[in-house]
Amino acid sequence: MAGSAPGGGRPLIITEDPLLLDDLLRLCAAAGAEPHVHHAPPERSGAVGAGGEAGNAGWDCAPLVLVGDDAARRVRGAPRRAGVLLVGRDLDDPHVWQRAVEIGAEEVLRLPDAESRLVDRIADVVEGAGRPALAVGVIGGSGGAGASTLACALAVRAARAGERTILIDGDPLGGGMDVLLGGENAEGLRWPDFAASRGRVGAGALEESLPELHDLRVLSWDRGDRVVVPPAAIRSVVAAARRRGGVVVVDLPRRVDEPVAEVLAQLDLVLMVVPGELRSVAAAGRVAAGVRMVARDVRVVVRGGRPGGLEPESVAGLLGAPLAGEVPVELGLPGRVAEGEPPGTQSKSALARFCDGFWQRALGSAQGVPA
Repeated sequence: MAGSAPGGGRPLIITEDPLLLDDLLRLCAAAGAEPHVHHAPPERSGAVGAGGEAGNAGWDCAPLVLVGDDAARRVRGAPRRAGVLLVGRDLDDPHVWQRAVEIGAEEVLRLPDAESRLVDRIADVVEGAGRPALAVGVIGGSGGAGASTLACALAVRAARAGERTILIDGDPLGGGMDVLLGGENAEGLRWPDFAASRGRVGAGALEESLPELHDLRVLSWDRGDRVVVPPAAIRSVVAAARRRGGVVVVDLPRRVDEPVAEVLAQLDLVLMVVPGELRSVAAAGRVAAGVRMVARDVRVVVRGGRPGGLEPESVAGLLGAPLAGEVPVELGLPGRVAEGEPPGTQSKSALARFCDGFWQRALGSAQGVPA
């Protein structure tokens, strides 16, 4: 591999340490990358600049540069650029941060402790990862609040707006989000197929393996015997779903156990659906307490339209959370779903209008979620 012409998507390794090189090649292989390797005898090394040896090996154009701690002095004169990592094996070296500053490294990674982090960085290069997807969870504050309906509608409207969209069913005891989309017989993988996953899951491979329904991909549970998916596997799958950008919507159960906590930790926002009645608000308070232990941002969506119901602002105030909006109960929706029409498909419905407005605010130019 040394001496290969630089190309897109291939990281550059600069080191003369054979043991470190073996480690880096192994980690590149784990990430599915074939790197360029630059190593020369010390007597021929010298300082590296734009036209020096590292320049000839792709310093300027490599998407990621892995500089061995032994080679830090060689690249000290190279032009500053993004995507430089200083990698070594000495965990107790007190001068490593000074060398990192001298070469403009983004991170210092010490092996073997940082192996998983390094594999992630290399794999991001291979997959062309950019801005991660905006990840939104939907949870019911009480039973029958309509969280799955809202989650499905959000995904349908995002897909219709042209966003790359993945809908994830986070409740193994639910009926299956593929059923709500009318695709329970669609070909593709379900959660039990990922139970044995270890390590990083490829974003492209995940997306291509899932059923495609209504212009979005859905990861659902099947109707077989319940299979326990380890939290580590759940974490890897959700991370892979986010890696290629767009939108990820997760339908969450009303309990916060270890697998659900893994999902909550990766969400940008959680929408809690609460009917506008006092008993539902009391139940939602208990759910919110568990969710807030992990989630960064929890907001309330009030299911309204019932005579004598609480005002949306009052519901949000009682729960001590920002109000994301109100969704009236949509007459005729259960019948349309039973006939194979997923929630959110009727663009003039109150549900679709809520979802469209939410995405317009959330997917602004900075892809943030405004308060």
